[in-house]
Amino acid sequence: MMKSLLCSFAFFSFASAWSTFIVPHTDGQDDIPALTSVLTAGNYTNNATILFEKGITYNIFTPIKFPFLNSVEIAIEGNLTLPNDIPTVQAAVASKSYPGAWVAFSGGNNVTLRGTTDPTWGWVDAHGQSWWDAQQQTNRPHGWAFSKITSGVIRDMKLWKPIGWCFSTSGSSNLHILNNLIVALSNTESFPFNTSTLTEASTGFSAGGTNILFENNIVQNGDDCLTVGSGAKNIHWRRVFLGILATASLILSIRNSFCEGGHGLSIGSLGSGGSVADVENVLIETTTMKNSLYAARFKSWTGGNGFARNYWDQEDGAPPNSTVTNNTHIEDFLFENFKGTIEDKPFVEGSCVTDPCWYAVPGATGKEVIIFDLYQNTATNIVAKNISAETETGAQVTVMCNTTTVSSDVGFKCWNGPYVPTKVGL
Repeated sequence: MMKSLLCSFAFFSFASAWSTFIVPHTDGQDDIPALTSVLTAGNYTNNATILFEKGITYNIFTPIKFPFLNSVEIAIEGNLTLPNDIPTVQAAVASKSYPGAWVAFSGGNNVTLRGTTDPTWGWVDAHGQSWWDAQQQTNRPHGWAFSKITSGVIRDMKLWKPIGWCFSTSGSSNLHILNNLIVALSNTESFPFNTSTLTEASTGFSAGGTNILFENNIVQNGDDCLTVGSGAKNIHWRRVFLGILATASLILSIRNSFCEGGHGLSIGSLGSGGSVADVENVLIETTTMKNSLYAARFKSWTGGNGFARNYWDQEDGAPPNSTVTNNTHIEDFLFENFKGTIEDKPFVEGSCVTDPCWYAVPGATGKEVIIFDLYQNTATNIVAKNISAETETGAQVTVMCNTTTVSSDVGFKCWNGPYVPTKVGL
């Protein structure tokens, strides 16, 4: 499946003349109306480049929704800035005309959204720090909704302190998302809530489509690095060496995909409110995690319906009725070649605003390398293999697993106790 994906990434057709529209800029004024008027007239929606020019800081003071696009490149070579006052943004989000994200797409074929590798230019500044400091979570904007795109590319984008959600790809297919940088780290004690990369409430990237390849993305945020949502199929997150990315505060060799400060690489949450969820064929590999609450996890809601195939769950509530066959099921999950250090000293993660915290698991000690918090008859063929971990204090690494919820070897002794790999797990 991935072979066909690689062959289908956006190759533009030049059957008709290619045109370029340089977005005009006026100091102190909103630059979106001029772009919107051109698009509304049907111009530059086919075989065109829409260019935010290098050397200019554009004011995107109002949201924009692109019409259906065919073979269009949106090139962000200049800097973009959202309004720096919270009430202005809140009013826009509360408006009936708000398109669901600050930058939204209606759909299209062969669409590229690209920034630049220039360390100074191509930044999108949402001024999220003021929102985090104010602990303001009312009418926060989503960032970029790259929706209903067939054969598209998102590359070299650089987001600086996004307010909340970053990228979503709902309803899209055959996408290549590479070399993007999301910097949502607070320089105060405030926590960057919901700075996810993809559709869920706390994500950097939200994969909600089919045939999506993520490569060499760097995410520093306060929530999921990647969220794979319902309906997603054939999702691949990996690294490929491309070179050096340098910014004023970050110099990284782009050998690995990199996640820092958030909640890890996640499938779900699935089945909210009893909804039917379906996720298949997800491969996540070669990723470096730093100061992350989890490395990889699966999460679903109690009472949810549907299926997740080919790839833990920490929601409170009564176990589902195991006699009902359409509760959320998981099948063919492999966690392999994980290596790292567990912070087992007492700490409170920044998103913890309740007591107990949302991520609390009854009986957990903070020394667990694996937690399989499952319900009976909802999981098949789940294996953890070649897991290597140590705790900061030197205490023995443990696991949590209920033998009544599994029917096969999970790669380690299933109990609440020290981590003991089985033959399957070696």
